[in-house]
Amino acid sequence: MALKYASRLVMLGATAGAGGYYYYKTASSSIQFELMSALGPAFRLLDPETTHNLGILAAQWGMFPKEKRPDPEVLKTRVWGLDFPNPVGLAAGFDKHAEVIEPMLGLGFGFVEVGSITPKPQPGNPQPRVFRLPELKATINRYGFNSLGADAAEDNLHAFSVKASKDPEVKRGGILGVNLGKNKTSKDAGTDYSIGISKLAKFADYLVINISSPNTPGLRALQGRKELEELVKQVKGTRDRMRWGPKGPPPLLVKIAPDLTEVDKIDIAEVAVKQGVDGLIVSNTTIQRPGEVAKHPVANEAGGLSGKPLFEMSTAALADMYRLTRGKIPLIGCGGVSTGEDAYQKIRAGASLVQIYTSMAYEGPIVVPRIKEELAACLIRDGFSSVAQAVGADHKAAKGPDGKKGWLW
Repeated sequence: MALKYASRLVMLGATAGAGGYYYYKTASSSIQFELMSALGPAFRLLDPETTHNLGILAAQWGMFPKEKRPDPEVLKTRVWGLDFPNPVGLAAGFDKHAEVIEPMLGLGFGFVEVGSITPKPQPGNPQPRVFRLPELKATINRYGFNSLGADAAEDNLHAFSVKASKDPEVKRGGILGVNLGKNKTSKDAGTDYSIGISKLAKFADYLVINISSPNTPGLRALQGRKELEELVKQVKGTRDRMRWGPKGPPPLLVKIAPDLTEVDKIDIAEVAVKQGVDGLIVSNTTIQRPGEVAKHPVANEAGGLSGKPLFEMSTAALADMYRLTRGKIPLIGCGGVSTGEDAYQKIRAGASLVQIYTSMAYEGPIVVPRIKEELAACLIRDGFSSVAQAVGADHKAAKGPDGKKGWLW
């Protein structure tokens, strides 16, 4: 008798589960985003790395919502000759191994950046290596470029490329970035990045060399003038020697830290302009513990700080790099973006595109359509008919030493 009732309960549960899944999959985009995001508090009862891994599994299993609503026309933008459906992208760090490109583009991101990917597989730093600061909507991580390696990423990127070539809806008009790192034990960073380019550049709409993670010993030293100049020459040479079609090679970007000295920023700007770097991502995480972060119980954990407390510092660094490059190089603004107003401030400071990650970890997928909607409203409110018109607006309106308004004086 007990077995009979147990069997009925299992069947009832399975039926209810199937019914719930059917409701979710056939629901409108807005309901899907709300339902999936409502599960966030339950996921956050687990440790951050387990939550992240479950998020990847959920995406692979088709559990992430799919955006079916068109983006506002005002959000369409063109950078590096590439058409972005909107300027809001997913930063590197979520899809480290290029496993869930399709479902992440399906959330409505204008672009998705995978990685950082190292040439050889490496486990990264010992666990625990991720720590939440929930009251501050922030995270400290010291992953240390945990990567399955370039060969595994190549397999995943190839599979995505084949699928996308057969069905345009797979990519949804979105743009794919590939972020490259170096192995911890490698003594030749240039060779490591060149290996990544040789294997993965053919799949990328744009490439990133990450020289600013605080969790790989010696990596940030590559931001020095001499080191960066030599690295860019070698990496660009590798890219340019490859065979490319009529469109040419993918743009090459450099991802930099937010906590640079003024001299560092000047050096990076001059090298970027002189060596023909196609863009900069400003910025990575910070090793500083600003404001209330310093008082938090996990503040003394080693690693890079991301999330809301990074916004002010990273936006100031972004504005500096726009000024120092005189707006000649497209910038991606990254760090602390959780609202459309945040994204708008990044754009006015000089960003052609923006990226998020930590805000999605705290608020769920619903943050993506919300940021886009709010950003469109900000642009229209201030009389801009496109993202491109607003890029660097704070500089163009600023007064120079002579008291006159002008573009970067």
